[in-house]
Amino acid sequence: MKKPALKNPGFSLKRPGTGVPGGSRTGISVLAAAGVLVLVLGVAEARPPAAPAGPPPGAAVTAQVERTAVVCPQPMQGLTGTTSITAVTPGAGGSAAGGSGTVSDVTPPAPVASAPPSGSPAPAQSPAPAANPAQGQGQPTGARLTLAKPGVPVSVQAANGDTAPGSVAVATGAYAPGFTVTQTTTVTDQRGTGMSGVTCQPDGTDFWFAGASTAADRADYVALTNVGASSAVVDIKLYGDQGEAESDAAGGITVPPGGSQAVLISTLTNNTAINDLAVHVVARSGRVSAALHAADGAKGADWVPASTAPAPTQVIAGLPADLSGLELVVMAPGSDDADLKIQLSGPNGWFVPAGHESIHVKAGMVSAVQLGQITRNEVSAMRLSPSDNQNATPVVAALRVDRAANNKSDSAWLTGSSPIGKRATVADVRGGGAATLYLTAADAAATVRVTASASTGGGTPTTKDVQVPAGSTVALQSPEPAGGNGAFAISMETLSGGPVMAARMLAVNTNNVPMFTIQALADDHSSVVVPQAAQDPGVLVH
Repeated sequence: MKKPALKNPGFSLKRPGTGVPGGSRTGISVLAAAGVLVLVLGVAEARPPAAPAGPPPGAAVTAQVERTAVVCPQPMQGLTGTTSITAVTPGAGGSAAGGSGTVSDVTPPAPVASAPPSGSPAPAQSPAPAANPAQGQGQPTGARLTLAKPGVPVSVQAANGDTAPGSVAVATGAYAPGFTVTQTTTVTDQRGTGMSGVTCQPDGTDFWFAGASTAADRADYVALTNVGASSAVVDIKLYGDQGEAESDAAGGITVPPGGSQAVLISTLTNNTAINDLAVHVVARSGRVSAALHAADGAKGADWVPASTAPAPTQVIAGLPADLSGLELVVMAPGSDDADLKIQLSGPNGWFVPAGHESIHVKAGMVSAVQLGQITRNEVSAMRLSPSDNQNATPVVAALRVDRAANNKSDSAWLTGSSPIGKRATVADVRGGGAATLYLTAADAAATVRVTASASTGGGTPTTKDVQVPAGSTVALQSPEPAGGNGAFAISMETLSGGPVMAARMLAVNTNNVPMFTIQALADDHSSVVVPQAAQDPGVLVH
């Protein structure tokens, strides 16, 4: 059938040299292209795309994450310590179909077989390997831990010995939203007694820590883990009360793919008597997981959490009522000094403690102050903010918390917290009064829903709503699942008000040592904001 000719009333096309004085093939080609473009635009206008059923074009939408990956550092457990790894996907999981949640030891990737010499017989075909949820990320096919279903945590013991590797945890599909992994180590060796806990975090390229030391009685390590498929090159910079510490060994540290490496901080500088340090870890190539472990002999040990990004205001939540000592360590990484106001959260809101009203931090240096029992046997949180809002200097900060009993002690480190947001989860919680929760409403009063998941040994979840007055900290014994036994998870959701900072303290008396560790909770980022794309015919003429 003969197709009808397409016409456009705006202009007509003629062959070169016929009725177009001075015309050329190039000019006519341009006119032809313009005619086709007008035709296309006309069709697009005549048949616009159907209106979306959801938000208007261009509006951002919220979608659940479909893959979550975190890394646990190699356990600093020596020869006598034990380490448990607990993983959970909170609630009912995500809406995506299928998926899995696994934790595996970090190991070097399998070597790639070289091509056989020319003329060699072809090798026998072997069965294809099993699917690897983190293929190309230094993870073997065998998982040390696998979640059975969302809402039910699973615990497993890490490898034994002081050469145990780090772990990589990957969740996909319905297991990805809110996937959380907690690692807890108990050591009874007098050279490093205590409980150490850490919430496993994604790898990255830039990390700040405050509270390290090269003193003779300290054994502080930076644990570097590379789950990537290629080597990473890392620089570690140390800062004390005199500025950056000179070091020839802290630059260009190579971490091989699938490698776990612990770097003793005291070997990075000739100055072995710096009591308070800030540590800056930067990956100049590749990505790594970086964690700082501080051990103060028989006085205690724990992981020093990576600080939130340097900011003029830092809120540090999770101060227990029975602390025996408190030290504040602050670093100003920029080119300006920082003058900070110190506040504590009390029953009636934030207040300035007498005798410790402020702290001055020189640019590029660290300042530290012993605060003793400043909280006066009350649970609390600390807020550091600019003394002059016109001179707001970003800082990183940490608190060393000591608890003592029976002439023995343990230590934990806290750092600047981020709000729990829509939901936050910690995986390793234990019953019988071992776990205490701390919630701080930084500004407005808030209502928080606290949910205890089923335990590793069964049971059903329980829920409790908690009111937190503005500027105050509320402590409560962790709710426990009904029935079952073993470790469980705690999730917190902000129902109203806020923002809310929160932490979980796990305390266990072992060999008369008041062992404890405190982990802050942060938004589990179970969803992401995705911009919506709209059709734009104008791109054809841009």
